[in-house]
Amino acid sequence: MSKSVGSFEDLEVFRRAYRLSLEVHRASLKFPRVEQHALADQVRRASKSICANIAEGFAKQGRSAAEFKRFLLTAIGSADEMRVWCRYCLDLGYIDRRIWQRWRDEYQAISRMLQGLSRSWQVR
Repeated sequence: MSKSVGSFEDLEVFRRAYRLSLEVHRASLKFPRVEQHALADQVRRASKSICANIAEGFAKQGRSAAEFKRFLLTAIGSADEMRVWCRYCLDLGYIDRRIWQRWRDEYQAISRMLQGLSRSWQVR
């Protein structure tokens, strides 16, 4: 990494995942009432899980790079899970194809960024 990383908030992947989770959250509030405790709740939790796992893992990385990588793997899983939930949102008519494609592509990019971070991270 070219610049010093003092906080999880310095990680571009965190910032990108956080921005997207806010967008997903706002959009899910418009889902039908019947979905507010089902699909809408699931997409809110899964999208936020990516950010939370990056932050929690970063907090533990000083003691163990392996622990950070474990949290990154969980975040990768949540990013890939979000691609499934996005497809449900599209197929159920809660988001349009343009939004689905953008979210799908963003979660795929976030997953790749997390994989790269996991491969390259060393104890700092």
